Amino acid sequence: MTREQLQAIAEERGTPVVVIDHDIIRRNYAAFRKNLPRVQAYYAVKANPAPEIIRTLYRAGASFDVASMPEFMLVYDNIQHLDARAQQDFIWDKIVYANPIKPQKTLEALNQYKPLVTFDNPSELDKIKQHAPDAGLILRLRVPNTGSMVELSSKFGCDPGDAVGLIEAAFGMGLVVEGVSFHVGSQCTNFHNFVQAFGIASAVMREAASRGHKLKILDIGGGFPAPYNRHVKPFSALARTINAEIRRLFPSDTEFLAEPGRFLVATAATLVARIIGKAVRDGKTCYYIDDSVYHTYSGIIFDHCHYSVKSFKRGAAEVCAVFGQTCDGLDTISHSEQLPDLDIGDIVYSEDIGAYSNASSTWFNGFPPAQVVHINE
Repeated sequence: MTREQLQAIAEERGTPVVVIDHDIIRRNYAAFRKNLPRVQAYYAVKANPAPEIIRTLYRAGASFDVASMPEFMLVYDNIQHLDARAQQDFIWDKIVYANPIKPQKTLEALNQYKPLVTFDNPSELDKIKQHAPDAGLILRLRVPNTGSMVELSSKFGCDPGDAVGLIEAAFGMGLVVEGVSFHVGSQCTNFHNFVQAFGIASAVMREAASRGHKLKILDIGGGFPAPYNRHVKPFSALARTINAEIRRLFPSDTEFLAEPGRFLVATAATLVARIIGKAVRDGKTCYYIDDSVYHTYSGIIFDHCHYSVKSFKRGAAEVCAVFGQTCDGLDTISHSEQLPDLDIGDIVYSEDIGAYSNASSTWFNGFPPAQVVHINE
């Protein structure tokens, strides 16, 4: 979207406003499918759960990764709205419930759909057996997360040495394990994590097969990096690594799933905010804008992201600080932005802010989340 489009939307709708371009979402999905032709993309809804995004990706051919019952129903309802055929048994090629830990009530509600769900420990198996015995199972493996922006291996995943024992235990309880999964950590720029994870998954699947349990599915999780800056290697380079490991390690009839979230939506959104205050502190100009780290900039706190603040106004730039609108000292967007001299009422923008941003907005201090405008749906 152009600067002129962004300015016009801000003028019409006011600020703060998040503008989501669905042409970019479609391009990102097409790039994923082109580079990983054997891998079905299950969009990680938590990255941005806007119904408009779900509908766009469904039309493009995507499936969905959900982590709560509300997310499951959000996808289910939107797909049914678009496709009456989805009223059949809710097939696994449209939703995977990829949160390894699930409340009992969630399992009871899910069971009627015969879902595909993940697990990583014996007590979760017991819950599934009691509350969702018709589910298909995917065993989440613990794999290296070294260098990823958000590490997940300390919270989820069974030790690979325990994996086949858990698979046998599940079959012994009358459950069916369909495959295994892993997650290399969010925004993974260390591609060796994937190489190690594929090796671990392959070894587990081979051992399970040697004990009479041939598994047909490998879910390679998420972590596919968004191009936030020039230091992020292109997705095509990662895809070459993944494709080589798929060819090297797995039978031709293996089904591959993935859970891209950030990769599909991060670059599709731009935030436009307004300068509401200006001060000089310790010789540095400080700007205050009508958004915050409790709202669209939440990725700064929860996701270790840095979103550059840019100006529509031209002029010589100087180092300045940018703060959010709340009364909390934590609400710091940047201590070192390069901006021209701005006035109260001027507007600024931040690009590549479509993932884990407005999805995590709160009403802290009584400030509402930013408006969201969808274009090119």
